Amino acid sequence: MEEPLTREVTLTRVVDELARRGYTEHFRAVDGGLEALGSGERFAPKDLLIRGYYRFEGTSDPDDMAIAYAIETTSGVRGILVDAFGVYSDPTTSAALKDVPITGKTAPTTIVAIVTSAESPANAAQGGPTQP
Repeated sequence: MEEPLTREVTLTRVVDELARRGYTEHFRAVDGGLEALGSGERFAPKDLLIRGYYRFEGTSDPDDMAIAYAIETTSGVRGILVDAFGVYSDPTTSAALKDVPITGKTAPTTIVAIVTSAESPANAAQGGPTQP
């Protein structure tokens, strides 16, 4: 389980901190799985683990809602997937992550909500239940 980030203030800060922790690849959702943008390698949901995720809620602008996933593959590739949160989320991302297990969760802060490991990441991306 990943050590929680402290002082998650911005999405940029979280992405930078995750990169410092070895999450250097960037992923995108394709054909029911993820593709590593650097190598072009594709991963099925069975080959993925969500080590943590960080949800950002814009206090004054719903367009500021985003979710960043810290992802590790069974082959050891570590990277980040960022998606919009709520009504603007990409359904391709939700479909790709719906069966991916969550092995960690984030620490709560004033602008980042956490989702319990019993909840699906697809629900998180669709505005599902969260823990305060």
